Amino acid sequence: MSLAGRFDWRWAGQPEPAPARAVVAFGPAARRLHARLQLMSAEEQARLHATASRDVMVVSGATAALPWIDGAAYAAPCPEAPNLWLPTLRRPDVACDLLAIALDRRHQRKPLLLWPDPSVLVPMDRQLPVSAALLARIAALWDDQPGAAA
Repeated sequence: MSLAGRFDWRWAGQPEPAPARAVVAFGPAARRLHARLQLMSAEEQARLHATASRDVMVVSGATAALPWIDGAAYAAPCPEAPNLWLPTLRRPDVACDLLAIALDRRHQRKPLLLWPDPSVLVPMDRQLPVSAALLARIAALWDDQPGAAA
């Protein structure tokens, strides 16, 4: 993958996976994650924060508070660059602190979730506390968008 034409890098395995701090779901798995959140009590929801777009939902919180669903994957902040979140099982094969600086300069948003497949960069600075109202807003967003996660 090329980043702004400055250097090339690839994804590599993570030798020591970090404890999950976010659940990441795309497409149908995002809908399953949404449904799972709706089943949680208000107290459980309040321990989590979420952001969603047409194709992805990211929910962050303490490891023990995260919902575990089929088809989802998990992420955590990179120890060398805490504003760069990565999959727990993979990492870039370049220095994460330098990659984080380059991403910050280009996007001017923090924190950012960098994901390999599909290859996306998800801003996490607009996460909101999970609540029934937020889940209703996300459902309305998905219902109003053709081709949204189903």
